[in-house]
Amino acid sequence: GLVLDGRTLTVIFQGGLEDKLLELARHCRSVLCCRCTPLQKSMVVKLVRRQLKAMTLSIGDGANDVSMIQAADVGIGISGQEGMQAVMASDFAISRFKHLKKLLLVHGHWCYARLAKMVIYFFYKNVCYVNLLFWYQFFCGFSGSTMLDYWQMIFFNLFFTSVPPLLFGALDKDVSAEMLLRLPELYKNGQ
Repeated sequence: GLVLDGRTLTVIFQGGLEDKLLELARHCRSVLCCRCTPLQKSMVVKLVRRQLKAMTLSIGDGANDVSMIQAADVGIGISGQEGMQAVMASDFAISRFKHLKKLLLVHGHWCYARLAKMVIYFFYKNVCYVNLLFWYQFFCGFSGSTMLDYWQMIFFNLFFTSVPPLLFGALDKDVSAEMLLRLPELYKNGQ
């Protein structure tokens, strides 16, 4: 692991040593920055995003973490004693740090699986609809006449575009939460 404090980050950013920091950080399993200013926190996140082209996740619990949370791809705010500023600026809010595991491994897996299925579903729905219209044009000799009334078209899209996402969002859980917490490697299967 690598532990950096605010003074060290000041020397790194003022001395143009960002590439050396990233080279060193690549060899570490974890990097911890402590006693940093809010600007330094956001600069570290922006450096990792820009140079490594990596997806970043920032976790904070106070007003001094807001810029870091906003600079990251995904921000998680922890509601705590320091107030609600981090929660208000974040993408997701949790009450305690221990809930992060469930947020990432369980809800992240379910969301990833649901989105993948819904993308395939929308392709299927649109291919079926366009295919139907295409073959109808052969039947009517490409006269430009419409096969469906406007109300039928509206209800087709309304029914097939709104109902499945609601059902998938509420009911689709391919693996139980207990199994996902026991086997964290299941998160990578979807990718």
